[in-house]
Amino acid sequence: QVQLVESGGGLVQAGDSLRLSCAVSGRTFGPYVMGWFRQAPGKEREFVAAIRWSGYTTWYTDSMKGRFTISKDNAKNTLYLQMGSLKPEDTAVYYCAADPSGRSITFGYAAPANYDIWGQGTQVTVSS
Repeated sequence: QVQLVESGGGLVQAGDSLRLSCAVSGRTFGPYVMGWFRQAPGKEREFVAAIRWSGYTTWYTDSMKGRFTISKDNAKNTLYLQMGSLKPEDTAVYYCAADPSGRSITFGYAAPANYDIWGQGTQVTVSS
């Protein structure tokens, strides 16, 4: 069973950059898709970006493309989210998620329901 542990969150100012990490443990072979989501207070969980674990295909929410970059280091079993030009509206808990079957590619990489495994989340707070 894969386990995910996020880190790297914190309090930053508007315009700053921050890199989140997600340590992946367990078996990760197969059509794995790894994603980042976020959830602000009182709002639904929102898709940020996703990447194929065995390749380099990436997907982004249009509004974050260009500011956020998803990447991975398979040797270190770590997923990253580089965030730039942060805004107060980026304040949220950021979650790492895994889709072991790859069904998110067919049924929607932006849908949280297509990811089976979740980390505990890391808080990102952007002050104005």
